[in-house]
Amino acid sequence: MIITEKLFEIEDQVENLVNAILASDSITLYKKNREAMYTSQDIMEKQKAFLSAKESFERIEPYGNHAPDFRTKQRAVRQAKRALDMSEEVAEFRFSETEVQTILDVIGLSVAKTISDDIKVDAGNPFFEKGKHSGCGGSCHAS
Repeated sequence: MIITEKLFEIEDQVENLVNAILASDSITLYKKNREAMYTSQDIMEKQKAFLSAKESFERIEPYGNHAPDFRTKQRAVRQAKRALDMSEEVAEFRFSETEVQTILDVIGLSVAKTISDDIKVDAGNPFFEKGKHSGCGGSCHAS
């Protein structure tokens, strides 16, 4: 790569973009929600219960329906996971995390489309609208 003045200009613009993203309300909320989630005693207890139920189930999972209490332990894992996921702190964090991911996806798509419509951008959100050329473009899929 040849280092030119243009490269330094691009580097400065990227730094400005990163600083603007970091100063945004979405990032501030994300950091606040992340901190609230990771410092919550309730979340820690629910996570511990989930991990314990998961570990208990994983020990008997290879035996399938033949293992004693297979369905009971499977249900316990699901209930513990749901309790964790439905916690206000976790829900708020996931919502803000998705918002930040969408911002990053939009920026990535915008940069790629400025260069060429043929550049494929892998957005982290499966519901994110991609450009008109979002497929693989080949005949790799069976008909």
